[in-house]
Amino acid sequence: MVTTGWYAFILPTLPAIVRADADYVTPISSQPYQFARLGSTISVLDAAHPIADGVTSYRVNALAHELAGGVDAGGQGGLLDVAIDPDFANGSPWVYLSYSQPGAGGVGTAVMRGQLSLANPTSLTGPVQIFQQMPKVGGNGHYGSRLAFASDKTLFVTLGERQQGSPAQDIASHLGKVVRINRDGSTPAGNPQIGAGQASNLWSMGHRNPQGAALHPATGELWVAEHGPQGGDEINIARAGNNFGWPNVSYGCNYGDTYPGTDNSSCRIGGNAGVHAPAYVEPLTWWVPVSIAPAGMTFYTGAMFPEWQGSLFMTSLAGQALWRMTISGANNAITAREKILESSIAERVRDVAQGPDGALYVITDSSSGRIIRVAR
Repeated sequence: MVTTGWYAFILPTLPAIVRADADYVTPISSQPYQFARLGSTISVLDAAHPIADGVTSYRVNALAHELAGGVDAGGQGGLLDVAIDPDFANGSPWVYLSYSQPGAGGVGTAVMRGQLSLANPTSLTGPVQIFQQMPKVGGNGHYGSRLAFASDKTLFVTLGERQQGSPAQDIASHLGKVVRINRDGSTPAGNPQIGAGQASNLWSMGHRNPQGAALHPATGELWVAEHGPQGGDEINIARAGNNFGWPNVSYGCNYGDTYPGTDNSSCRIGGNAGVHAPAYVEPLTWWVPVSIAPAGMTFYTGAMFPEWQGSLFMTSLAGQALWRMTISGANNAITAREKILESSIAERVRDVAQGPDGALYVITDSSSGRIIRVAR
């Protein structure tokens, strides 16, 4: 996990083309975390060193003292995500950062934004916090935290339940939720009314640890990937007011539970073989009996791989692979899944982004993290 702070913005001008077998990789600094797009560039949330091997880069200082409240880098904490304002090219040069923020009661996910000048891209000016997860709690896991801009330019923030479980069903808490805010942190119109006393800006609930998020290019809906317990990783469409059931139900089992062979149905959380409906929303797909630890996602819309048009790509940490999923029909059914690049990567895979030329860029999460460009 990232423990200190540089946000690096890199142009996709790698010194060689990578074939689908990933025979060329660009090494970068230790434990990178997340991509975003900046016009014709790709950006990556990185640790304390610049991009290497001739890749053009901007290095933006974002050390802990610049982030409101500082950063707690213990466990799964640190710098979490980066997103670019949808109007960056039109005079709104904001960059949005999420991170694990210490404070009264413990630690929680927070979001800040600052302005970036490409004429002097060494730091963010005017940083201001626009969101903090409440309450802050003890522990150092399950921060979630993906940032995704909707078509109306509001900002979705995915929030883990901080390994607390039951607060994911507590509407007075931000734990285990997706929230939707305006770019300045204010409350937008159209957020659901879930119940009396609900926390601010709630969008959906019953999440465990959503570490992947992407907007469907046709429907504009938010898709999230989240970690299950022992098995039960899920992909969901996070619609307004939806409840995905954690910790009351899961296709996974509690850690340490045993089952015969590869059939974990007898120990799935909530009984009834883990079925979510009708009380909760069923996931689009899930992984059993072991977890792949899903992370970053993107929908493919490029021209370089026409056979991949409309596919959902998702990285996996424990699975150490890039997954491609085929989506079919008006109900967005995931009708096929396949792992690609598994033998070529052989390390934790944190995020995937589509470049302006239609190539895919994959970032690995290790002490010698790499950017892998997948192209024809």
